[in-house]
Amino acid sequence: MSECKFQIVGSLLRPRDLLVYKNKIEQRDDITYPFYDDFPGYKECESQAVAQVIQEEIDHGIDVITDGEYTKSMWHLDFIWGLDGIERYIADHGYTFKDHDGHSNFETRKDIGLRIIKPLSGKHHHFIDLFKQTKSLAQGRQAKLTVWSLAHAFTELSVFDHLYGPEQVYKTADDLKAGLIQAYKEFLDDYKAAGGTIIQFDDCLWELFDPENPDSFFAEDNGDLPALADGFVALNNVIADYGHQLGLKVWTHNCRGNYASRHASGGTYEAIAAKFLGEQHYDRFFLEWDDERAGAISALEALKDKEAEVVLGVLSSKTAALDDEERALRLLDQAAKILPKERLFLSHQCGFASCDCGNELTMAQEWAKIDQGQAIAKKFFG
Repeated sequence: MSECKFQIVGSLLRPRDLLVYKNKIEQRDDITYPFYDDFPGYKECESQAVAQVIQEEIDHGIDVITDGEYTKSMWHLDFIWGLDGIERYIADHGYTFKDHDGHSNFETRKDIGLRIIKPLSGKHHHFIDLFKQTKSLAQGRQAKLTVWSLAHAFTELSVFDHLYGPEQVYKTADDLKAGLIQAYKEFLDDYKAAGGTIIQFDDCLWELFDPENPDSFFAEDNGDLPALADGFVALNNVIADYGHQLGLKVWTHNCRGNYASRHASGGTYEAIAAKFLGEQHYDRFFLEWDDERAGAISALEALKDKEAEVVLGVLSSKTAALDDEERALRLLDQAAKILPKERLFLSHQCGFASCDCGNELTMAQEWAKIDQGQAIAKKFFG
């Protein structure tokens, strides 16, 4: 099978019958991940929906298959919920995103609270069963699994939630870091044993290290931003290197937030390219250039001396209308003047449903946009 030059990041819009269960999950914290025992019929509904969406991916020419992330409530937290030692709860507030006007605040769902109740372990994670399901339905195509990047997870647990201290399971930030690293390694061991070949780490914090980013609390509150960035990259590289030791292809996806067609942050790739593109040990970078917030394609210069592949997210998963084909081809052409064409791919900047609610378009519009992406890729790459 020839390699498809159009890729999907991972998530796709959920069907209504599955959303009935997902919406119930959002309202309750007296339930235990993966929640199947709490909602009769949920597991069967999810499995049927996954089988259907994988067939649709195949029908639309996708060659690296996901389960549409139908098995997740949110792009990142389900992975942490599945670690032994984590307790989930409904917090007083959700995450803050920018509303459509670009200025007003938009609050996400609130079941984002996390507690660590015992040392973390990644063994026997539910995601392994989910991957086996995807792989069995992929009809010989590659299957990938998308999980929360290690550095982003550590930042949320340590900086945002401050889940270490004298009265907690982990006494110091370094203790928490070591516990997370061990849990991630245990998970990758099981993933490799289950036949996994591609692991994709999703990450939304890189642009917060842009000192000119008006949305960055890092730039405002941290006096040594370069040192903080060094630690972030080093932590991601620990687990990327371990994945390579296991023989895995290790990919990453970066964005500025994607919730109900809204974004969370500004910041440009030029400002962080030397560190976050040049120094991270990933085999393939999914990057977003769907609007001007990302800055110039010239940031790819940071990858010229590496062998990494780049998936250019110049199309938008946030809009219902088809994308500007001329703009997409122009940006692809600019990228091909920097990196060899064989190292480039095309995608939308993010998935269509990073969280259950999904972006503001219909399934028919979603698949039309995917078909358009395939057509643009064929026109550019041949």
